[in-house]
Amino acid sequence: MELQVDGKKVFAATGGKPFDPGQPVVIFVHGAGMDHTIWALQTRWFAWHGRSVLAVDLPGHGKSDGPALESIDEIGAWLVRLVEATGAPSASLVGHSMGSLASLSAGSTGGERIAALALLGVGAEMPVHPDLLAATKSNDPAAWDLIVSWGFGKPAHFGLNRAPGMWMQGGGRSLLARGPDDVLGIDMAACDVYKGALAAAAKITCPTLFICGNRDIMTPPKATAPLATAIPGAQTVILDGAGHMMMVEKPDETLDALIAAL
Repeated sequence: MELQVDGKKVFAATGGKPFDPGQPVVIFVHGAGMDHTIWALQTRWFAWHGRSVLAVDLPGHGKSDGPALESIDEIGAWLVRLVEATGAPSASLVGHSMGSLASLSAGSTGGERIAALALLGVGAEMPVHPDLLAATKSNDPAAWDLIVSWGFGKPAHFGLNRAPGMWMQGGGRSLLARGPDDVLGIDMAACDVYKGALAAAAKITCPTLFICGNRDIMTPPKATAPLATAIPGAQTVILDGAGHMMMVEKPDETLDALIAAL
C-alpha cells in the first residue's frame, strides 16, 4: 500500500492482508541500503494472525520517494510521523540494524505512539570500517561484497537457505545493488556517527526485545548488552548460528521470538 508522510509517497507491504488501523499495528523497519523485502519471511504470519502489518520502505529506498534521511534521529522522528499517518493510535516497531537504531530513537520520543520495540542486530554504537564507508560513499560495488561477507554468519556462507535453490548471499548482494546511488553511503554514515543509542534507551518505557545472532560480527551480543541493561525489563534472545541477517538466516527462530514478544 501507499501512504503519505510529509507530502511524499511511502510504500509499505502489508503481508497479503488489507491494512486495518483498528487492529494492533506492527511496523517493520529495514536496515542500511535495504527495503521492505527483507521481512518477507516474518510479516505474513503477523498479517494473518490479527495484526495489521507495514513493512515500510524508508524515504529514498525501494518504492518510497526520496531523498534518504541523513541521520538516525531524523529517521526516528519520521517513524513517529508514519505511525500518525496510519491513523492508528499506536504501533509496535520491529527494526533491523540501522532500522533498530531509528526505532530506538522513535521509542524515546514517540511516547504512547510506540507500543513496543523489537530490535534486531543493534549495538550501543555501530561504527563502520573506514574502507567500507569510503566504498559506500563512492558507490563502489565492492561495498556490497563486504557487507554481504560480514553480514551473513559463516554457516550462511555454505548455503542453508530454507528455500531450495535460493542463495542468501546472492540475494543480499542483489538487494544492495538495486538501491539508488548514494543511499547506502548516506545510511552507513548515519550509523557511523550516531552516538545517541544509550541516551535513547534510557528513555524507553515500552516493552522491548533484543534479538542477536551469536555469529554476528557486525553487532555481536556484547554490543547489544549495554542497551538491554539500560531499558528496564528488556528481554534478549540470542539465536544460535545466526549472523547479522538473522531474519533471513534463521527466519523461523526470528519469527518465534517476535511472536513471543508481540
